[in-house]
Amino acid sequence: MNQYEKIYKRTLTCMLSLFIGGMFSINLLTSNKLFSDSENRNLEQLPKFSIQNLLEKQYTPSYEKYISDQFAFRDFWISMKSDIDRTIGKKENNGVYIGKSGFLLQKFNKPEDQDVKSKIEAINVFHLANPNVQQHIMLVPTAISILENKLPNYVSQVNEVTYIDKVKKSLNKEINFIDVYPILSSKKNEYIYYKTDHHWTTKGAYYAYLELSKNMKFTPNPIESFNIKNITNSFYGSLYSKAGFRHIDPDSIEIYEPMEAIKYKVDYVDEDKTSRSLYEMNNIKKKDKYTVFFNGNHPLVKITTENTNGKKLLVVKDSYANALLPFLLSHFSEIHIIDLRYYNDNLNMFIQKNKIDQMLLLYNANTFFEDSSITDLSE
Repeated sequence: MNQYEKIYKRTLTCMLSLFIGGMFSINLLTSNKLFSDSENRNLEQLPKFSIQNLLEKQYTPSYEKYISDQFAFRDFWISMKSDIDRTIGKKENNGVYIGKSGFLLQKFNKPEDQDVKSKIEAINVFHLANPNVQQHIMLVPTAISILENKLPNYVSQVNEVTYIDKVKKSLNKEINFIDVYPILSSKKNEYIYYKTDHHWTTKGAYYAYLELSKNMKFTPNPIESFNIKNITNSFYGSLYSKAGFRHIDPDSIEIYEPMEAIKYKVDYVDEDKTSRSLYEMNNIKKKDKYTVFFNGNHPLVKITTENTNGKKLLVVKDSYANALLPFLLSHFSEIHIIDLRYYNDNLNMFIQKNKIDQMLLLYNANTFFEDSSITDLSE
């Protein structure tokens, strides 16, 4: 080894030692962060040390997560990694594809056949237990099925629509399956899915509302009857947080307010809270801006409207329904909204007690096939 090589190695070792020592010192002097806005999650805090945790090999993994979450300038390093990943052509991270035109698309994972069968059986059993309730099911394809042209090149994807069709064909014939794939596919060049979030936009929900009206046999309100308000242009959604890809343009969120105001009351039953609005506008200032709709998800919500037709609708749903529900206010006297992930009471008794006429099961396909709580319908 010549003199220049020795000097180079010593210099490199010195610089690396200074960097590690400097970062270690900065980490010691920097206060721990509780929450990551960019990732929309709580960060790991310093675990409590004990000999028992150390011997049981619980302390070290927790400490490693803590160091990873609290590393100085963490967002900067994540952003740099994102740039490198995109430069070398990486197409997917944490089950999210980075597609064309800056779209992030959630990967659809093939469900187990037995899980699909169990969900279908639960829905059919529930229908037989409630023969006087007209039941409708809407399984919404996610962006990966409608916006296939946005997928990165050479990516093959499990066909989500195939599994939606499997559910459709296996349901009791008296259950009304509402197929929204055709109308959403015909509008795929419009802004019907967010780029950075797994939800559809309010416009996408409106098109599904039109399809719903045909099946429920009510006259939909034309788009001209709404005052469409853009409430933010800085929405970074769940896929942005999950994927880690940065330097992507944010989304906008719109709400459709009827020009002829409808009087209604919203009761958040478990929270013992009442509101005169479907929207929590303060959430526009938060990271998860989609929670502007109903302030997120709740076990049980009841909407009472000024409509005098006496029709009562139960909506069993995931968060996709939150953007569609406002369109239904003018068509029902009461709308009861249940999220099975948080609701623990007997649904059959709820239907009898509240004299429900119609029920809508509304999920995006990804959640439907992953959410085990749907089997609770048959209990």
